[in-house]
Amino acid sequence: MLLVGPAGVGKAAFSEQIAALLLCESVSPGPTACGECHACRWLEAGNHPDFRRIAPDGDDEPEDAGNDKAKKRGSSVIRIDQIRELEAFVFVGSHRAGNRVVLITEAEAMHGPAANALLKILEEPPASVYFILVSTRSKSLLPTIRSRCRVIPFGAPDAAAAAAWLAGAGLEKQAGRYLDLAGGAPMRVAQWKDQGQLAPIDALVDSLIAPPADPIALAARWDGLLKGDGLFRMENLVEGVQRWLFDLAQERIAGEVRYHGGWPRPKDVQGLNPRALLAAWREIGQFRRSARHPLNQLLFLESLAAHFLRALRPVN
Repeated sequence: MLLVGPAGVGKAAFSEQIAALLLCESVSPGPTACGECHACRWLEAGNHPDFRRIAPDGDDEPEDAGNDKAKKRGSSVIRIDQIRELEAFVFVGSHRAGNRVVLITEAEAMHGPAANALLKILEEPPASVYFILVSTRSKSLLPTIRSRCRVIPFGAPDAAAAAAWLAGAGLEKQAGRYLDLAGGAPMRVAQWKDQGQLAPIDALVDSLIAPPADPIALAARWDGLLKGDGLFRMENLVEGVQRWLFDLAQERIAGEVRYHGGWPRPKDVQGLNPRALLAAWREIGQFRRSARHPLNQLLFLESLAAHFLRALRPVN
């Protein structure tokens, strides 16, 4: 089974529920695990003998979880030795004489040798062994792996359902604002809340709505945001600036925005040059490549601010 779709729409949570259901040893009329049998308790404790989780660098947390480990993922890969360790698990009998489950989160992080090693296992899987793969970029997987999976696509829920879910998670206020920014993915918004990113996001957008004219002053404001207690990082800031430029260009050309519909609009948008906005949007895309490890954070921010402010010059 291959669960595909954007981050934050519940793929990881769904995969956890399916794994629990496959391993549950209690007969139940409902489509969920009982949560009370020995198997369910072992799975909850993380020591079920017939369950294996594979993730980048051996991290055992799902992609939709909001925790400190999420910031370490970045360019991590699933190594070949992680996949080879599955061979003994897959081709040896079950400890509980029942199902065995392999859950691979962020499956696109497998490099070539690891993907080929998994492919060999998938060619002739033993009975009662279930593979659940989760991916936000399924096209990065080998076509031969995709062809051996039942693909289940996930999309963003409708706005009303997403807002209702966020209200239940304590985010009723301005839920629509953040949902637009997250592409309609409610679990991504919940992750931002858990990581203390909502206040920095608001502060960043405020700085973009009415920025100081001096790039050094703007960079200093951004530098303060990055020194906060939450998990708001440079890559989040660069992405936020780039999305703001995209919305300015779209508003200038088409009269609508994609990401920031819930925020006040800046003045004199019609006086901006859409070509300059789109050019800056493309240029800032280059900043994202080095956003995780800038050589000098303040100089990096000053250059980013200069590109942003240059794009806001009115049409002559």
